[in-house]
Amino acid sequence: MDMPAKLSAFETAKKFVEESFPDCDAALLAGSVARGEATVTSDLDIVIFDKNLPSAYRESLIAHGWPIEVFVHNLQSYKLFFESDIKRARPSLPRMVAEGMVIRKNEFLPEVIDEAKRIIRKGPEEWTKKEIEFKRYFITDTLDDFIGSNNKGEGIFIAGTLAEQLQEFVLRTNKRWVGKSKWVVRELNHYDPIFTEKFVEAFSQYYQTGKKQMVIEIADLVLKPYGGRLFEGFSVK
Repeated sequence: MDMPAKLSAFETAKKFVEESFPDCDAALLAGSVARGEATVTSDLDIVIFDKNLPSAYRESLIAHGWPIEVFVHNLQSYKLFFESDIKRARPSLPRMVAEGMVIRKNEFLPEVIDEAKRIIRKGPEEWTKKEIEFKRYFITDTLDDFIGSNNKGEGIFIAGTLAEQLQEFVLRTNKRWVGKSKWVVRELNHYDPIFTEKFVEAFSQYYQTGKKQMVIEIADLVLKPYGGRLFEGFSVK
């Protein structure tokens, strides 16, 4: 007996919304599937808008053979999440809304989508000189630990911390959004693909061979326009 064919991502999302949120006002299919970047492990990110919902929530489940993450909002909660994402400089919900495929449309949805797109285009707030100085100091501190470490295990995790600090520094000082996990490389590529290639190569070489020089050079390259490494004279009051 032949197994029924698996529904497409959009068909699944549409069916899921009809079954699980029949009275919602609007819905979007977002994430890698909507961007045409799906992999074998991709799930369906579905954003629901329901004006009668008392509070926002998120749920993970399986439906019609697909893993689904659903983000459910009323007409006020999404604004709070937009604001929170702007403050942390990681626009998860605005990006989902801006890039999403419309499953169910309502008169307010185009305005919400336009708002999300404006947020993405504008970028995060600029760092102050004090914030840049603070970040320079802690990058320098981690870099010194990295250079001085002779322990392979410690070095692996110091390098990971340094990579996180550097990607945040280079993106925020250029008024770009930051990412987490796979979105680190994606946001770096949005900023500068050539720099990203060198950045990835530097850390790959360290993890594979233990050679530190490329990582040190990348760190100094990132810090140089802002005064280089910082230790002497730094204070927190």
